[in-house]
Amino acid sequence: MPVMSEEGHARVMQAVAAAEAHTSGEIVTVLADRSDGYTDIALVWCAFAAFSVLTLLALMPTPALRLVAWFNGAWNVEWWPGEIFGLAAAVGILVFLFVLLLQLPDALRFALVPGRVKSLRVEDRAIELFKVGADRRTHGRTGVLIYLSLKEHRAEIVADEAIAGKVEPEEWGAAMADMLGEIRQGRLADGLIAGVQDVGAILAQHFPRADDDQNELPDRLIEL
Repeated sequence: MPVMSEEGHARVMQAVAAAEAHTSGEIVTVLADRSDGYTDIALVWCAFAAFSVLTLLALMPTPALRLVAWFNGAWNVEWWPGEIFGLAAAVGILVFLFVLLLQLPDALRFALVPGRVKSLRVEDRAIELFKVGADRRTHGRTGVLIYLSLKEHRAEIVADEAIAGKVEPEEWGAAMADMLGEIRQGRLADGLIAGVQDVGAILAQHFPRADDDQNELPDRLIEL
């Protein structure tokens, strides 16, 4: 189901067309629900919880064994080594599965992903999409991707080689700040439009529109 309304899509597309009217650069906008499923991070938390519980059992085995014996209605139980190791394995597996089930809802799973990992995954996804949809697909290598990943609350601006060599990172930072300022207020379409307008102004300064310029990349917002 699309995140943005048809009206929002139309507004973003109009903003891209307006921005490209003054530059030979090409702007591609992508809106994604998420950049990764973070299954590996979820499994790391499961393993950490299981090993933590096993370590605790190794440090304090007697209370755990007494608890199991009490549940079985037995007194002064004599434990065989195989039974102890089997009990520890069962506890580790149960803890692993329990923590895995806890992370099935997106809210908790994404909350447990470190911020640095989210940033790196969003950056990698943006670069991947740029290579597929914009890299080397314009005559002057003047494509720019504006990428927004909702679950991670992060955005990226990726530029083609010709643009990256001329535009300072601070210029992209200002465009990013304007875009995220609107998005934090819940105005998703306005945020993307602000980013498009700022990127368009940067491109117009460094890459003004030529008389024979053609639209080489789609203006529409791509939702993933």
